[in-house]
Amino acid sequence: MSETINLSIVILSYNTKDILKNCLQSLYSKLGSISYEVIVIDNNSKDGSREYLYKIMENRRDTHCFFMNENLGFGRANNFGVKKCRGKYVLLLNSDTIIKNDVINKVLGWMKKNPSYAVASSNLYNLDGTVQGTGGYFPTLIRVFSWMTIQDFPFVDLLIKPFHPMRSNSFFKGLSFYRSERDLDWVTGAFLMIPRTVFEDVGGFDEDFFMYMEEVELCYRVKRKGWKVKYLPYEGVVHLGGASGTVGASVLREFDGVKLFYKKHCPKWQYPVLRLFFKIGCLWRIPVMGLLKGKGAAKTYAKALVEA
Repeated sequence: MSETINLSIVILSYNTKDILKNCLQSLYSKLGSISYEVIVIDNNSKDGSREYLYKIMENRRDTHCFFMNENLGFGRANNFGVKKCRGKYVLLLNSDTIIKNDVINKVLGWMKKNPSYAVASSNLYNLDGTVQGTGGYFPTLIRVFSWMTIQDFPFVDLLIKPFHPMRSNSFFKGLSFYRSERDLDWVTGAFLMIPRTVFEDVGGFDEDFFMYMEEVELCYRVKRKGWKVKYLPYEGVVHLGGASGTVGASVLREFDGVKLFYKKHCPKWQYPVLRLFFKIGCLWRIPVMGLLKGKGAAKTYAKALVEA
């Protein structure tokens, strides 16, 4: 267990056995000559994942699996996984991803050449080949207001750096944003590479965040330490998205995550303003999203309005 490892890949699994199989199969075939290990953390799955992972460990010395007695959530489980890592660099990788080429090698090579950057991610795609939003800027009040109200209008992002540059329900989707290499404030935790020493230095994920916003908060502390965050437009990662939860739950959890972020890192007077912006945004999203996506979406934003 003392040999040098270049990259540790940490994957969380929660009732995602079938897509975890696809993820691991694609991963093993695309790592090339990298010295690596795979760390799988199973968050108490009940779908046969445990039995499948036992078979993986029987056949592969490069894969180590750990089984939790409860669902620890994203941040807490990743913290546990990184503690088991030996690699100089760590790649946090969602189980609902498929690796299509040598994108991991490319990102790792870029990071080795650019030590002032502590976090990097690549271009993520939906299964149909469309681009996913893979990062953005910290949710300041003006950015939250834009996100909840006026961001769908053209050219707004040129005036206000967006918290979420991608706007899937807008005619102006923001696709061009992810075609260029960029310094960002945060990148997605679905594919996030970081030196292990940096992760340990900032204390890992804040475990108060169960799911959603934990990568934003982690990048916030990374940048406060003086490191930078990079988005690289390298293609090769398909991200299925939402495999462990519902769209409605993701909206509510993201709002909760932003509110927790404000409680931890922003002046107290900003929190009630943030909640006001959420309520304003939810009020107009109830009818609009109801028309675009049906009653379920309208009910989600109605519930978010009450809880904002």
